[in-house]
Parts: sequence; structure tokens; C-alpha cells
Amino acid sequence: MKELKTVKLLVVHCTATRCNKPFSVESLINCGVGKYGQCSYHYYVRLDGTVVPLLPESVQGVHARGYNSCSLGVVYEGGLDAQGNAYDTRTAEQKHTLYALLKELTRSYPEARIIGHRELPHVAKDCPCFPASKEYADLQPGNRG
Repeated sequence: MKELKTVKLLVVHCTATRCNKPFSVESLINCGVGKYGQCSYHYYVRLDGTVVPLLPESVQGVHARGYNSCSLGVVYEGGLDAQGNAYDTRTAEQKHTLYALLKELTRSYPEARIIGHRELPHVAKDCPCFPASKEYADLQPGNRG
């Protein structure tokens, strides 16, 4: 595993799994290990709002091609409705926890911008199924109080 050099971005993702089917921590880890040889993300926010730390912040994740060396990956469980369509499925608990986690991370990385995976150049996915940079506008550099 590579060491993370700097944190310029906090990239928000969804697991792209159906909101009515739980996606275990082990399943998430195994997806990353199967594709990339390691876990992909730094933090996992479960349906009930529980945060599961996955990778140390000092370790480079594999969640945003071209940006892994300068970002932390935060993923929430869900992102697809019961029929499998991309949709903002975050529970009230997930919304609360994501905000609190990102606020905490911006204290450690005051220059880091918050962005959704789909907001990165050349990404043709709906992930995380909501406009993260706008939703967390008050946590962006220059807007923090």
C-alpha cells in the first residue's frame, strides 16, 4: 500500500447498492481487494449512521482514479433505489453522520475541498447520487466558520 502524500480532496462516494439490501463491511472490503488488491476507502457510513474506519488516513486509497494520491475516500451504503436506479438513498442518520465526519476531516485538512466522485473530470457515474460539493458548501475552504 502506498503512503498518502497530501490531502487536497475529500471524495464522497456511494456503494451503488440497493437501499433495501444491506452491504456488509466485509463485502465492501472484498470488492476493493478483488479489484485493486486492497480496500478502496478510508471511511464507510452504514445505513444506521455508524462510521467504520477502513484505511488509515496515511494510506492511499483506490477510489478516484488520478486523485488517489491527494484524497481521502468516504463512502456511504446505498445509492440505488429498491429497483436498482441511481438515487440519493441516504438515511437521516447517514446525512447527519456524513456531515459530522466531513466537518471533522476538514479540521484536520483545512485546505481540502469536498467533492462527489461524479464531480471529478472524466467520471461517467452518478456516484454519490447527490451534489456533494453543494450540499457541503459551508464546509468548503473559505466558507468554514
